[in-house]
Amino acid sequence: MEKNEHGLSSLPLNTFQEIPSPKSNAQSIVALVKEEGRVTGYKLSDGRIVSREEGVQLAKEGDIQGVGIATNRGTEYLKSLPDGTENNNLGNLPSVTRE
Repeated sequence: MEKNEHGLSSLPLNTFQEIPSPKSNAQSIVALVKEEGRVTGYKLSDGRIVSREEGVQLAKEGDIQGVGIATNRGTEYLKSLPDGTENNNLGNLPSVTRE
């Protein structure tokens, strides 16, 4: 399968609006914040919980790794970059509630 400059499969990358380059100290998403089944935020590897909008902005600034920005009906959200590993896909992460 053909790879791009990020070392990722180029086939599914057309679903991304933007793929930011992460900084060396970028956080990872470790859990999804859900309300009524909808993702409303993300828990980061440093323990912070951020809204979906804050997560998108942090990713655009290179502060979250392993994700790209996609759009659905005009709303931006984060999506796992296809790296051939299932266990780090956002859909496979645990869910938490905002405290």
